[in-house]
Amino acid sequence: MKRFDERDIQFSRVRLRPGTPEHAAYYAMRPENRRIDDEIRALPGLLSTAAALGEPALFAAAEGSFFLTESLRAAVNGPLSATRLSADPPAMTEYLKSLAVHYGARTVGVAELRPYHVYSHIGRDFRDYGEPIPFEPGSAIAFTVEMDPVLVRAAPNAPTVLESGRQYVEAARVAVQLAAAIRAMGHPARAHIDGCYRVIAPLVARDAGLGEIGRMGLLMTPRLGPRVRLGVVTTPLALVTGRPASDGPVVDFCSRCRKCAVNCPARAIPDGDRAEVDGALRWRVDGDACFRYWNVVGTDCARCMAVCPYSHDDNFLHNAVRWCVRRSGLFRRAAVRLDDVFYGRKPPSRPGPRWTRLVPGRR
Repeated sequence: MKRFDERDIQFSRVRLRPGTPEHAAYYAMRPENRRIDDEIRALPGLLSTAAALGEPALFAAAEGSFFLTESLRAAVNGPLSATRLSADPPAMTEYLKSLAVHYGARTVGVAELRPYHVYSHIGRDFRDYGEPIPFEPGSAIAFTVEMDPVLVRAAPNAPTVLESGRQYVEAARVAVQLAAAIRAMGHPARAHIDGCYRVIAPLVARDAGLGEIGRMGLLMTPRLGPRVRLGVVTTPLALVTGRPASDGPVVDFCSRCRKCAVNCPARAIPDGDRAEVDGALRWRVDGDACFRYWNVVGTDCARCMAVCPYSHDDNFLHNAVRWCVRRSGLFRRAAVRLDDVFYGRKPPSRPGPRWTRLVPGRR
């Protein structure tokens, strides 16, 4: 697979301002994106109280989380200890995976870095905008943090973006702590967090064995489905890598289910079969349509995450269903129908916790 240019992601493009060198350079390179980007920039925008689902107090709380994540970007890298601790790769791998869990990760895996994991150029950090990103071999420690199911079920309303922001903080905190611990042992390490990635976290996490990429374009984990946020730490340390996920049952279930596509307000998720895109077989989500909707409603939507049968609570009953889904094609067909019976083909958005409905300025 070819390397992806971070300048092409919607978060980078929406920040381009007319009259700046970055704006001129990008649209000289990608003139086909200018019309849709100008349309999106004219919309209220993410966390705008003028947006269709604007909630001033909850948006302010989400801003608090994103502020903290932004503050942590200065700590993704740092100096090394003069004393280098060494251990054989299996022991070091188990220690670092256990340390990540101790810091707050839900699941952890290790992948060998591949060129397609790494963006080709910097797009979101305007201090180094457009700079090529060299590929440096090494190991990538990928991990998940869990999003609260009650807040996710409120999607696309404001409680979900509140939780999204909180878990970006958690993913950033774990990544920064873990990278700092590795550097304190005398080994280079860099944390990859929201707004300061150099790697494509879902691809790294998939190759670390944490899940498979589903119809909605998100990582589908075995116990929580897409209801996670991801973090990554890269290091030249030789670590024991996991087996890349090639999860046939998840792909088969997504092929049959299509609930995310049916419920997507932006109609951004395809309801057909996977196709080869840039050398990989996958479902191609319309990122521009998705991001446009975010800027209309003011939240990061997550409706697909909320309705996904894999996102149900991590409890005995749902885990028993997940166990059967992994082992039986016949059960997968039945599970799709049963989920519609118990939860509805188009489940309504649930209200957030009571405290989120007692906020000042609520419309």
